[in-house]
Amino acid sequence: MTASILEITGLVKEYQPGKPVLRGIDLSIGAQGITAVIGPSGTGKSTLLRCINRLVEPTRGSIVMQGQDLARLRGSSLRAARRRIGMVFQEYNLVERLSVMENVLTGRLGYVPLWRAWLRKYPEADIARAFALLDAVGLPEHATRRADALSGGQRQRVGIARALMQSPALLLADEPTSSLDPKTAVEVMELMARLTGEAGVPVIVNIHNVELAKRFAVRIIGMTGGEVVFDGPPDAIENHHLRQIYGGEDWL
Repeated sequence: MTASILEITGLVKEYQPGKPVLRGIDLSIGAQGITAVIGPSGTGKSTLLRCINRLVEPTRGSIVMQGQDLARLRGSSLRAARRRIGMVFQEYNLVERLSVMENVLTGRLGYVPLWRAWLRKYPEADIARAFALLDAVGLPEHATRRADALSGGQRQRVGIARALMQSPALLLADEPTSSLDPKTAVEVMELMARLTGEAGVPVIVNIHNVELAKRFAVRIIGMTGGEVVFDGPPDAIENHHLRQIYGGEDWL
């Protein structure tokens, strides 16, 4: 057993009273490797990630990371905790009018005084790290380009660099490949796996593509109806598990 980075206990989320999207989730997330969460649309995968980083307010339950219950934090304590959780989004969430370099540097916003961020005066060490990350994601020559001039795959590479710029203890990736073509999706997953592996940062990724999950994850969690119905290594998931997760027979 490896050490855990996250302990989720009895997590419930109701957007409407009496209609839970998450139904008492219990999970222990290891401190290494990629954990993939699969399941049909609307089953609570994105809600799970957004409860972890508190973009969504949990209804009940605990989310303990490095000794702190994220579900109970408020104000400056919550802001400090969020600095340790990087996020890669499906639709990239870049500031389109800013340059690639400026977008990567926004990963340090939680660490610099407001006046520095407003004037875009980041410490030299942060600028050097941003250049190193752009090199790592294969975009050093695009540092001064506006984000809206990039392709989808390039934007997601910037998103990965921005998330790693936080020096996170945990990385969350919400459908990071669903807007990409199959070749680019594999390249982005390879990049994320390599860079987080080198940095020792565990990843939780929501992903629709089961084959990508099996290829890159050390653990797969299958959800349906707001509940976990499969939890195991990639080589343990079989067709009857996929039928339980997704329902039906014809699509297999």
